Amino acid sequence: MALDSGPGYDAFEQLAVSTTAVVLTAATYGDRNYALITCEDQVVRFRFDANPSATVGHALAVGEKLELTSNDQIKSIRFIRRDGADGELHVSYGW
Repeated sequence: MALDSGPGYDAFEQLAVSTTAVVLTAATYGDRNYALITCEDQVVRFRFDANPSATVGHALAVGEKLELTSNDQIKSIRFIRRDGADGELHVSYGW
């Protein structure tokens, strides 16, 4: 029985997250259906339906990963920093 090797990741970006909500870069993800996001150095918050705030949204802690499995999720997710320092996300995109 063959094991599924998962998405083939072929694009990458580093995203700075500050006090204004940010989205992923459309020119980088294009039509890709998968994203693997890791939080590198500061806790951030995210939402799919509206802009998050420092106190509202799901928290993504340092070292945690978030996997998105559709282009709609990739297009709609937004991030903001939670605490007093800017954060950085590393994002790999694939099919």
